[in-house]
Amino acid sequence: MSFLRALRLRSFALLWGGQTISRLGDSLYRIALSWWILEKTGSAAAMGALAVFSLTPMLLFLLVGGVVVDRLPRFRVMLTCDIVNTLVVGLVAFLASTDQLQLWHVYAVSVVFGLAEAFFFPAYTASVPQIVPPEELPSANSLTSLSWQLTGVIGPAIGAILVAAGGTSLAFGLDSASFLIGAIFLLPLRNIRPPSRAAEPTAPRTSALRDLRDGWKIVLSSPWLWVTILVYAFINVTDSGPRNVALPFLIHDHLGLQVEALGLVASSFSIGSVIGAVVFGRMKRIRHRAAVLYAGAALGGLMIIGYGLAPNLIVLLAAAFIYGISFSAIALVWTNTLQEMVPPDMLGRVSSIDALGSFVLMPVGFALAGILTDKIGPVQVFVIGGSSTVVLAALAYLHPGVRKID
Repeated sequence: MSFLRALRLRSFALLWGGQTISRLGDSLYRIALSWWILEKTGSAAAMGALAVFSLTPMLLFLLVGGVVVDRLPRFRVMLTCDIVNTLVVGLVAFLASTDQLQLWHVYAVSVVFGLAEAFFFPAYTASVPQIVPPEELPSANSLTSLSWQLTGVIGPAIGAILVAAGGTSLAFGLDSASFLIGAIFLLPLRNIRPPSRAAEPTAPRTSALRDLRDGWKIVLSSPWLWVTILVYAFINVTDSGPRNVALPFLIHDHLGLQVEALGLVASSFSIGSVIGAVVFGRMKRIRHRAAVLYAGAALGGLMIIGYGLAPNLIVLLAAAFIYGISFSAIALVWTNTLQEMVPPDMLGRVSSIDALGSFVLMPVGFALAGILTDKIGPVQVFVIGGSSTVVLAALAYLHPGVRKID
């Protein structure tokens, strides 16, 4: 159980515990909302538009968020985001319970979610090495991944049961409560200062533009960073579009299954990710990182093809399980390497650049996946997306600056 060792640190235990509860609520929300849109509109394009409304404001403000979290107390930034999300999801729950929820309400709330994520994501990434010593980072990052995936195992199953029983508003309400609990867990950490201010309280304040330029210098000076960010800008189109937009239609229209099957697929993916997180979290140092990262990406692409070609639910669950293992490997290798290569006081900026570069094309990918699902069907969308992912992973590994990373 050595992968649990970071939980001995009180600050990390509070951060991890609160966000685990919050993520459980998120997994309920995603399943309930996906099925609500499918039944409300029957349109994959509407499903894709939901992701566009969430991702676009996040992408527009990520660089601002990266600069902010290197200047302000990162835990206060996360606390503010959780409070905002508590209120807006609470509004969705109220509208759903009174049968007043409309598609435009959901889109508007997604915009707020995206804005909050633009600040929360770099704040969380930068805060972990601030409260966890270097030798415990593999454990902390593994636990973070484990948190995502364990809640992904439980949440979709619970969310599907609630939706099947007609409890969409209850799923939304539980997500709002989970954000509130996450905020309460952050309260004891709110006065922890950013590294640069703690170490140099009298240092002159630089301009936000210069702060951002310094972050870009770090990224562009390392082929491992910029090549991987560039390649994943496209992989997140070919991979995330099918999984986030076309999957409910693959299950409902192609396989003729109901919401419970969607929950099972999400849970199977998460179980695989949990296993991957436990295995990699036990390591003090992950070696052959370039090979692990891009082999994981290629394996994930093959499993995306497997989603599309699955003749029944059992094969689909197996593909999701294997994909989950590769997903954990990719996430842990990348996060650990980023935290090792980037100075702590610049990690917020670099994390925001990473997220912006990696996700910048995702709104296009989601919109395209929605249109193609309506036009040519979900099976073809998965096959095209998976094949493209395999090719992109192979091309990236050819770069010598990528292969030399141990």
